[in-house]
Amino acid sequence: MGKITGFLEIKRTKHQTRPVEERIRDWREVYLPSETADLQAQGARCMDCGIPFCHQGCPLGNLVPDWNDLVYRDRWRAAIDRLHATNNFPEFTGRLCPAPCEGSCVLGINDDPVTIKDIEVAIVERAWDEGWVGSEPPATRTGKQVAVVGSGPAGLAAADQLNRAGHSVTVFERSDRIGGLLRYGIPEFKMEKRVLERRLAVMAEGGVTFRPGVDVGTDIPLSRLREQYDAVLLAAGAGWPRDLPVPGRELQGIHFAMEYLTLQNRRCEGDAVPDDRFITAGGKHVIVIGGGDTGADCVGTAHRQGARSVTQLELLPKPPVERAPDNPWPQWPNIFRVSPAHEEGGERLYSVSTERFVGDGQGRVRALQAVKVEMVRADGRVRFDLVAGTAFEIPAELVLLAMGFLGPERGPLVAELGLRLTERGNVWRDGRWMTSVPGVFTAGDMQRGQSLIVWAIAEGRSAARGIDHYLTGQSALPAPLE
Repeated sequence: MGKITGFLEIKRTKHQTRPVEERIRDWREVYLPSETADLQAQGARCMDCGIPFCHQGCPLGNLVPDWNDLVYRDRWRAAIDRLHATNNFPEFTGRLCPAPCEGSCVLGINDDPVTIKDIEVAIVERAWDEGWVGSEPPATRTGKQVAVVGSGPAGLAAADQLNRAGHSVTVFERSDRIGGLLRYGIPEFKMEKRVLERRLAVMAEGGVTFRPGVDVGTDIPLSRLREQYDAVLLAAGAGWPRDLPVPGRELQGIHFAMEYLTLQNRRCEGDAVPDDRFITAGGKHVIVIGGGDTGADCVGTAHRQGARSVTQLELLPKPPVERAPDNPWPQWPNIFRVSPAHEEGGERLYSVSTERFVGDGQGRVRALQAVKVEMVRADGRVRFDLVAGTAFEIPAELVLLAMGFLGPERGPLVAELGLRLTERGNVWRDGRWMTSVPGVFTAGDMQRGQSLIVWAIAEGRSAARGIDHYLTGQSALPAPLE
């Protein structure tokens, strides 16, 4: 694929970003569009590797070598057809997915992998600009109705697929706007919401019905949906955040990351969030606990709000610059990464455990006391031992907990029908994505636990096939995870 000697002649280039001093003053996307010639050169690096492990790395089974080659040959219309064949929303994954495909790229064995993610988003943006993306209403309708609960990537992918199969699909979302975490969890500087809006408009034109502001389980019992619809898909995510039960947790100024990010996203949407409800980092010493993508989103948001300082804490040790011996290709490379948010400033501290929060005497957090830890592996388990004499204190006027999620929220949606749960607390499903209740299916983080957007879309597509088969006795829909 690509140019036969391309990977020998051309080096990987980094996606260009707007200058830091410019972008921290607004909420627009960080990345700049790439030049066509540069993208074609990067596509030329794709090897004729025989067995494309990028397929194995991508839960969607994206046809990566195909569209890399097509971009290299300037065949953009064919490239978007290949891309849409396996991915309903490449404009989302091209911006938000950490690209496990690149971690599995054969070229990555001894060189930098192909810039798959950059090429992906360039293809779909070219398609939108050229008018190649439009609604796809089915030729006929089956007469079957499906309710999808949750409008994140899993729910939207399933809705899109089921609509194409001819079923009438209604998507329910408890928030006032459609999109789930795509709407209120992802900051504007990572994905402007116009990107979401244009895709939702196309889906609506194709026949999908959206009902925001409806909390299934509270506003409408799940049992009623079972009566009114031929099948129900639960794709409400894993919104139960991991807490940090240490002394001082009750102090004001300590918040879960999603609470913080949602309020800023609402202001970016133009909502009038009152100052007494808004959480701002402006002029404050900010501590972000958790070293993942959500933590980085908090870091970037705090920079734009004018934080006095930003420090991100991580319990795990600092990753190596290159793969460790026990982390060989084609495993996901656990290496040190610098996101655009980290380029904008702040400090990252590794191997740190929070011991307590200290108040200012007025009920607000003033500082955080922590200690260095050493990760020890023994008997197949991992523990973190405190390192004597390493206790320290840092100022903390705003603390954001970004330590991941424990599973779906424990509310009426899960409890009403007594849905069976897994040992990890997620919603159980069988091989066709059906829960323990007949006709009720599940997909995405709700049954998998906190994971990547690309897994959510893949599961939504696979669940759609399971539902289609349940309703009709057969299905021609693709299912990447079967």
